[in-house]
This record gives sequence, C-alpha cells and structure tokens, in this order.
Amino acid sequence: MEEPQTPIALTDKAAARILEIRAEENVGPEKALRLAVHGGGCAGFTYDLLFDEPKPDIDQRFTVKGVEIVVDSMSLMYLAGSELDFTDGLGGSGFKLNNPNVKSTCGCGSSFST
Repeated sequence: MEEPQTPIALTDKAAARILEIRAEENVGPEKALRLAVHGGGCAGFTYDLLFDEPKPDIDQRFTVKGVEIVVDSMSLMYLAGSELDFTDGLGGSGFKLNNPNVKSTCGCGSSFST
C-alpha cells in the first residue's frame, strides 16, 4: 500500500537511520522529527533537524515511512518537494536534504538561498 503524498519525502536509508537514532536516544513518543529553516549562514538560510514536541498552532504533521515529521508553516514554504536522505561513506555520514527550491549553496554546504 502506497503512503499518501506528503510535502517532504524520506529515502529508506534516512527513515531507517532516524528510527535507529530515536531508539538509541530513547526519544519519547510525544516528540517528532522537526525539519526547520532558519535565517543565517553565509548563503542566507540553514536547515535544522531535531526531535521536538509538535506545536499544533503552527506545525504541519505527517508520517513518512513510519517517521512522524513536523514542519512549521514558514519552513514548509522552503522545504516543500524536498527529500531527506542519509549517506554513509568514506567522506563521512549524515543527513542530506535534496531541496529543489535551492538556487545556490555556500562553499561548505551548510547554508542555502532561494
């Protein structure tokens, strides 16, 4: 059965790693994965990923591959259509957000502009 279309997608590797981290850090069921965009960085905006309690008055909530995700309305404008992936290789491991709304990134890859 296919999951309903959501504004942000997760790869299988990202979903598995998020669920692993959730279990390792004993994150309670009241918290969801928050994806956020904040002003800052050399290109204008930065991403933030953390486990956080949803704020019903400002957050959109959805579940992708067993991961509950929350995104505030402002961040969703910048993140809609993105896919969160997890890479693990010789150059290091970590989450990577493939965002089609990005026009440019900084040299270090930690900030972006639209």
